[in-house]
Amino acid sequence: MIDGLAAALEPSRESALPELAGALDAVLAGVPGRVVGHDTFKRGVHRLRLESSAGSRSVVVKRLGLTQARRNELAFERWLPAAGLAGGCPALLGRAAERSGRFMWHVYEDLGDGALATDTIDPARAEAVIRLIARLHARFASHPMLAEARSLGGDLGIAFFDSNLRDAIHGLERLRPSVVAGVTHERSALRDRLAARIESLLGSRAARARAFAAVAGPETLLHGDLWTTNTLVQETPGGLRAALIDWDHAGAGPASYDLSTFLLRFPVRDRHTVFDLYRRAVEPWGWNAPGPPELNLLFDTAECARYANRLSWLALALLEGGNEWVWEKLALVEEWYEALAPVLPDSGRGARAA
Repeated sequence: MIDGLAAALEPSRESALPELAGALDAVLAGVPGRVVGHDTFKRGVHRLRLESSAGSRSVVVKRLGLTQARRNELAFERWLPAAGLAGGCPALLGRAAERSGRFMWHVYEDLGDGALATDTIDPARAEAVIRLIARLHARFASHPMLAEARSLGGDLGIAFFDSNLRDAIHGLERLRPSVVAGVTHERSALRDRLAARIESLLGSRAARARAFAAVAGPETLLHGDLWTTNTLVQETPGGLRAALIDWDHAGAGPASYDLSTFLLRFPVRDRHTVFDLYRRAVEPWGWNAPGPPELNLLFDTAECARYANRLSWLALALLEGGNEWVWEKLALVEEWYEALAPVLPDSGRGARAA
């Protein structure tokens, strides 16, 4: 056991620490070490500052489900290197499976705390991240590796819209008093409103599919969860290094899937500026991104599908005995749908037309 590891992670009630210690031993090449400092970002994600006779180093450890762990491993060790983008993510230094096979620990290179800020944009840092995203999308456009990314990651194109909306309908239809306890009149009304909204969205499927075929462009490798908190910018002797972390939801689909998530993290006033940086960054590869009216429909499709995905999991939680908080979350998803507006609002008619 790495000295001090249990004490550092005990407040977070983490398990499989002997397995994690084994991975850290390998990172330290078998030299005895100890934890001299740590930060907890959230449950299952920690920074550990290690010290040994060979020196000091800092790593980030993350506990992942087996599917998410495999996607990260493929992204870091196979998919990104295939396009010359190995430096676009932290190095995966070690891994260890929990003995019963429930989850894995990953040990990553620590790239610091330089997540891209959204309240006040730093042009140089923003451009470094956007150029990396553009290279990812452009280099993987129609890449042979996409078949593997789709199979072992996810299909995040129009099929994502289809499957998640249908799953949401199936789940909502079961939330009735004969199946779930505590279904009041108000909750029945909420369920019915959500189901009617999903049915209406399914009715727009043909128009959305035509838009995908016409303007979405080639499918590419997608990060799948492109919040700015999953970007890092590190100052190096050679300049700024941008990297993307947390590839748990990676898959294949149109670039608009990633762009909608990324742009929505910025204030409305800055989104056109950020998108223009992306558009210019993909031009050298001969890829002309569609204009805002067409993009808004693609963005709307991705967001509606993601909200439906949330509905599916909440319905399942209720069917498995979930408590009051689940109904509160269902009401929150309805608020998300109500608040959904064009991502690039100056040209929002395309999204609403569908």
